[in-house]
Formats: sequence, structure tokens, C-alpha cells
Amino acid sequence: MDLGYARVSTTHQDLERQLVALADQGIEADRIYADKKTGATIDRPEFAKMLKYARPGDTIVATNLDRLGRNLRECLNVIHDLTQRGVGVKTLRDPLPIDTTDTSGMAEISVAMLALFAHMERVFMRERAAHAREVAAAQGKQPGRPRKLSPAQLAAARAALAAEQPVEQVAEAFGVSRATLYRYLAELVDSDQTE
Repeated sequence: MDLGYARVSTTHQDLERQLVALADQGIEADRIYADKKTGATIDRPEFAKMLKYARPGDTIVATNLDRLGRNLRECLNVIHDLTQRGVGVKTLRDPLPIDTTDTSGMAEISVAMLALFAHMERVFMRERAAHAREVAAAQGKQPGRPRKLSPAQLAAARAALAAEQPVEQVAEAFGVSRATLYRYLAELVDSDQTE
């Protein structure tokens, strides 16, 4: 049995194009699952319902692979998990079509190529991040997120805690969570010990 899945990223976008493409494949409306959620969210109730319903021999059909996951790595994991369960995956409009029910070996080549692209993108991302850190350091900037507490604020927080003020009050006074305050204090202790 073919099960269709459609997803758009916002409630303002229209699912119609995907729904029509799935219906054109002969998938009945009661077997099409659709979410209006960003791919960045894990909370996709219809997707979860479809995965729970899918049985060995079924095929999940989507217009494009990116409908199935937040990134290429997650899409590949979905394909792998479904394949292990005996559930096929088929895309309709990808430049490199996916059809894990294809026994000619083309599906394996397509998935392997996508895995290679995902690996290359991770390598490129690491290289870009390393380069950005080097440029920031050369310009005398601290790479990464701006610090939430300045050294003066951290010293004041430390003094307040030494005066036995509750951690919750100190964190709230400086607009940070307890965890953030503890992390900064731990960094301060570590730097004190290495000096």
C-alpha cells in the first residue's frame, strides 16, 4: 500500500501542490498524511502517525526527500529505518529520484550518493566554521556566541553567592539561567586553578 506524506514549513503555505501530486499517483486521500510544520521541529504528528501505521510492504511517497526530514542526515536515517522495517520510500520530483522498492540497484546508488553529499556538506560546514573562528581570532574577536556575563558581572555574582544569596536570585538578577550561571562559575574556577 502506498502512503503519501506532504509537509509545508508554515501555516501560510499551501499543501495543495503536494496533495495533487500524491493523488495523481493513485494515493487515496485517507492514506495521505500532511503536516504544516517546519522541518526544524521534531513535533510532526501526522508524520509520526504515518510511521506508526506503515507496515512491511508499504511505500511512503513524498514529492521531495526534504519533506521527510529536517536535513539530509535525518532523511537518510528515516530511509534506513524504514528499509529495515520493510517499508519503501519513493520521491516524485527530486533531481536524483529515490525509490527503495526499485530492485535494479538504482535506489541504493541514489541513497549512497545522497549520503556522500551529506558527508561532504558536514565537512564543508566544519571547514567554514574553522575559517570563521580563525578570522575572528585574527581580528581580536571572541568566536562563538557573545558572553552573557561580563567579567565584572561574574565577579559580582560570585560575591553574591559567597554572601549566601540563593542561586536562583543571583541568576535572575543577571538575567541568566541557573545552568548558565553554574557553567560560568565552573569556567572561572578552572581558569583560577590553571593560573
